[in-house]
Amino acid sequence: MERRDWSLKAYQELVYIDSLDDEEKAPLLLKWGEQYISDNEFELTLEELIALSELFYKNINFLKTYKDNLKKQIDNHQNIKKFLN
Repeated sequence: MERRDWSLKAYQELVYIDSLDDEEKAPLLLKWGEQYISDNEFELTLEELIALSELFYKNINFLKTYKDNLKKQIDNHQNIKKFLN
């Protein structure tokens, strides 16, 4: 039962994180992954496990896009610095 409670907590936290704005979402997703994705096994119903996996992969794609956008912003700042020098 303890693993089930842990699994439900992880799932509920991911649902909450998914509802946040991008600026808040990214660091919390990283923290969530470090805390819950390791050698631990989730004890969820099939429906909950499917929902968790869909949220997980959706947020992986979000983080990739977020990282790319940050890189573009940094590159733009570098170009502005070069122009001003």
